Amino acid sequence: MVAVKQSIDGGARRAVFAPVEGRARVEAVVQRLGDAIELGLLADGEQLPGESELAGQLGVSTVTLREALMALRQQGLVTTRRGRGGGSFVSLPELPGEERLKVRLRGWSTEELRDLGDHWAALSGAAARLAAQRTDADDLAQLRRSVDELAGAEDAATRSRVYGRFHVELAAAAQSARLTREQVALQTDIGALLCLVLGDDEYGEEVADRHRSVISAVQDGAHESARELAERCVLESTARLIALRLSL
Repeated sequence: MVAVKQSIDGGARRAVFAPVEGRARVEAVVQRLGDAIELGLLADGEQLPGESELAGQLGVSTVTLREALMALRQQGLVTTRRGRGGGSFVSLPELPGEERLKVRLRGWSTEELRDLGDHWAALSGAAARLAAQRTDADDLAQLRRSVDELAGAEDAATRSRVYGRFHVELAAAAQSARLTREQVALQTDIGALLCLVLGDDEYGEEVADRHRSVISAVQDGAHESARELAERCVLESTARLIALRLSL
């Protein structure tokens, strides 16, 4: 059995396995788990809880869960092994190639990208402000580990996943399940696109420094500064995507 990845923040994981809402339960489970896998909140090779346990956590029937797992298998996000030590395991997909990402970026207008960036900045800014008000310094270890991982990443794919995961963990540090779920969903829209701007080593270092500044402000309880720094980080990345979109 592959061990569960221990470095993922508990608050972010709780948001992944919280009960789903809405009537289209199969689609909701597929989206929730698929988003978490693509973002890296669930580790490659990680074994998911057993069907009965996972269905209970998500608040759905085992029949609904099985249909969702079948859909995830068809998407290549989950594999199933039979026999002793078997079960459902995460299969982390490779991010699309640069040309495919550029095609995806062309599908967004600059106005849509700006609107998406504004929404992201609002979420991350609110999360940083609340984290500075609610979180103890001892609870920031995962955010620091993510920054270190980002600084040490050598490829754009890893940087984009860790970048997005940092903002999910920031929402978890704010102790807001709704903000955390919103961040997970948002990263599926913009996360892969960040590969197009995070291939620059210098910018990767700049983002890591910006994230460190957010953590410092949260630790100091400087809630307005934390909000402003988180917003600035997101808006800068969005501006780079918009500039690239204009050049295509």
